[in-house]
Amino acid sequence: MDHKTNFTTKNLILVNTIFLLLQNYCIFSANTSNIGKLGNWQLIRKNVGVVAMHMALTHKNTVLIFDQTGTGPSGYRLRHRSHGPECHVNRASDIQDSTCYAHSVEYHLGTKKLRPLKIESDPFCSSGSFLSNGTLLQTGGYNDGYRRIRIFQPCDDGSCDWRLYRGKLAKNRWYASSLLLPGENDRVLVVGGQKMFSYEFVPKKTAKETAIALPFLHQTYNKTEGGSNLYPFLHLTPAGHVFIFANRDSILFNYRVSRVIKMYPRMPGGGSRSYPGSGSSVILPLDHQDRFQKAEVMVCGGASEGAYSAAQDHNRFLDGLKTCGRMVISGHKHKWAMEAMPHARLMTDMVILPTSEILLVNGAQRGAGGWGNAQRPVSSPYLYKPKKPLGKRFSVLKPSGVARMYHSSAILLPDGRVLVGGGNQNERYTYHNVRYPTELRLQAFAPHYTDHRFHQTRPTNISLANHDFDTNNTNIYKSMKIGSRSRSRNRDQTVSVGYGKTFHVRFWLGSKSKLKQVEFNAYAPPFTTHSSSMNQRLLKLKSTNVEGVDMWVTATVEAPPSANVAPPGYYMLFVLNDGIPSVAQWVRFSSHV
Repeated sequence: MDHKTNFTTKNLILVNTIFLLLQNYCIFSANTSNIGKLGNWQLIRKNVGVVAMHMALTHKNTVLIFDQTGTGPSGYRLRHRSHGPECHVNRASDIQDSTCYAHSVEYHLGTKKLRPLKIESDPFCSSGSFLSNGTLLQTGGYNDGYRRIRIFQPCDDGSCDWRLYRGKLAKNRWYASSLLLPGENDRVLVVGGQKMFSYEFVPKKTAKETAIALPFLHQTYNKTEGGSNLYPFLHLTPAGHVFIFANRDSILFNYRVSRVIKMYPRMPGGGSRSYPGSGSSVILPLDHQDRFQKAEVMVCGGASEGAYSAAQDHNRFLDGLKTCGRMVISGHKHKWAMEAMPHARLMTDMVILPTSEILLVNGAQRGAGGWGNAQRPVSSPYLYKPKKPLGKRFSVLKPSGVARMYHSSAILLPDGRVLVGGGNQNERYTYHNVRYPTELRLQAFAPHYTDHRFHQTRPTNISLANHDFDTNNTNIYKSMKIGSRSRSRNRDQTVSVGYGKTFHVRFWLGSKSKLKQVEFNAYAPPFTTHSSSMNQRLLKLKSTNVEGVDMWVTATVEAPPSANVAPPGYYMLFVLNDGIPSVAQWVRFSSHV
């Protein structure tokens, strides 16, 4: 009897084992077949030493990663203090001395090496914009960084570092936003901040120039909810005005005469969209087909009404907002068109992809921004296709398996991947005995178009020139490889193009490729922090004379018509064939060409 029972039990175990194996095989097969659609995650570095609270890509193909200086020791030890003697590993005082640790690093995409940087004054919750020459102008921060301005000018030889600007901000700018203005004088607009209801310009025209009151920030302020209007979303319109969104409201602002041109309808859905509500926003791609006249913004996610105080005062985490809103901000008719994401989401980064689609990555489903104020991380990115019918625009992609909520960031790379880092719910670097440890891993999300199946379609060997290509010599023009280093620190081989002028693009298609629909999309790399990608925009450029000879394709491309459409500076130019993007090449748009 016992023998029969054992036999039956063994058979049942065997049957169950076979069933589970078959089930796992089916799941594995399904996942494998979807890799091209769902994207793929890649571990870039196990430990960058610094939380990626702030992140930015330079035109030298390096990534600036930096955190606040007040969290104590980071994960990247320095041999020497910023100003002072050598740091000793075994000395207790040095182990706790934050000046013996890097709070900023530079990651080189070509060599894959990290270089520690010495950042002076605390950039905690600061803002930034790239100037026309590729310099990052970094404004504000916390404590000794409230009014400081930092500059990082990228270089080829690894000798560049952070330096302090000689002037200071007129007001404390903690949780402020910045926007590069369209003039060639590299003026940056800095708006808001913690209990700061004003804006100012950097650099200032005169020593007497100071901050200017902006009543709109008073109107959108909610004291009991941490402000609810911090890190306002700023977008430059093709008419040269500034769209400002804070809390749930938005205005069109003429910064030249300090006048509100119009007040847009309030975004439906309650709650708050800007920090600490921590929604996110993009201006959708601008298109040459309408002469870059149509401007449409999108705002996604945020915190429910009362979520910040509930988390702060009662350790209660309310569901975030599930809705996104789109509104055309040009013209005369304005109405929010609302749609639902697959799940509630806040503290999300929105990255415009070379394909004109939007990637939503990082974030949480519950709570609000701030230390320990959120729970239930969202590890699956969403892909948003703006041209699809309503209800079919969102798709859920492959999860990362890493919790990235408060103080995480994401940026687009020249090869079309999205670099993702950061995440720290703790007031100091904490790796043990907490629910969400400090996150120092650096990952890249590879969208479907990076899959090897599309290599035959992908344009390669991209070359840019201000003149026609010599069709008799195909070896003269070669693409600039990511990570290539010139001999001179200041040498810049980037093609510069004047507004409205044409330039020439050449690329290679393999023997099995067919020339299909070709697009030329120019992308302005942003400064990213706290779910805000400042100055991010993508331009769909006009092309003519697209011709193919012996698998080489040449085209004439027209630069954007004005600085209002494309503020002066460096852009990544992606060539797309049948929707598959190339590795980007840098191009510089300017009126001084």
